Amino acid sequence: MLATEVTHLDLLQLLIGGIANGCIYGLIALGFVLIYKATEVVNFAQGDLMMLGAYMTLMCVNDQWLGLPFIPGVMLAVVMTGFCAYCIERFIIRGVFGQPQFSVIILTIALGFVIRFIVGVIWGHEPQTIETPYAGQSLTLVGGGNELSTGNQNPGLVLGVDEGLGIILTVVIAGSLYLFFSRHRVGLAMQAAAQNQLAAYYMGIPVRQLNSWVWALAGGIAAIAGLIFASKGSVDPGSGLLGIKAFAAAVIGGFGSLPGALLGGLLIGVIEPFAARYFAAGYSQIAPYALMLLVLMIVPNGLFAQIQTKKL
Repeated sequence: MLATEVTHLDLLQLLIGGIANGCIYGLIALGFVLIYKATEVVNFAQGDLMMLGAYMTLMCVNDQWLGLPFIPGVMLAVVMTGFCAYCIERFIIRGVFGQPQFSVIILTIALGFVIRFIVGVIWGHEPQTIETPYAGQSLTLVGGGNELSTGNQNPGLVLGVDEGLGIILTVVIAGSLYLFFSRHRVGLAMQAAAQNQLAAYYMGIPVRQLNSWVWALAGGIAAIAGLIFASKGSVDPGSGLLGIKAFAAAVIGGFGSLPGALLGGLLIGVIEPFAARYFAAGYSQIAPYALMLLVLMIVPNGLFAQIQTKKL
């Protein structure tokens, strides 16, 4: 009976950790989908924007840099990362407008290398941590008393404050995006431009300006993902490669669907710890891509595909 209870708690613990990681993947995947829906550009630098956002947060809140209060510092970091993404679209991506998609994809990959290089020059290549007011704090949901157990004792079902905050922020962002795109006139204009840019232009919608703001929005969301990622451990310039898994999440969900991006991120986040727990260590690294291949074999356009309905 006790063994069964421990097994159930173990499974729930893996599930909670997977959902928390999946929220990071899902937020980065949201940036992929937002930019693609608006501009038909696959931004392979999205993961590096997440990493840049983490370093922006580090610069704003850590004492050896600006040392701002946590919440104002995070808000400033989100704005700065969004502004960087805005400038990338305005001064770089827009300059190759009309070029083949392959050229634009190569450009975003190159931008990722540039971002990693700049971050390495400014902050170094050693892993760094963000000073958060909730560092190391956790909540025991089931069993284990009020403190974490050590040794061979079962600590119960534990939810880290950083994990809980990541889940809450993801829900809030997803709900805000839904309301923005379904109720706000700017969100509706963005959807119209995404469906048919020429028709939107003739209707008086400033398509190019909206594209820049979509990049800024994706950059701000990436910064929040960077905060969640760095608060769970540390960040280094190579952390931007996490965007590859987020790209797989966007593909799994359907590359035109915002709910699909979140679902794909959650699926990858959940499958990783279970693969690491019940199979060899290396399986956790290939599990996301194996899942992507499986989904594409069954549903070629993804679970919530909307690409085929896009008007030309």
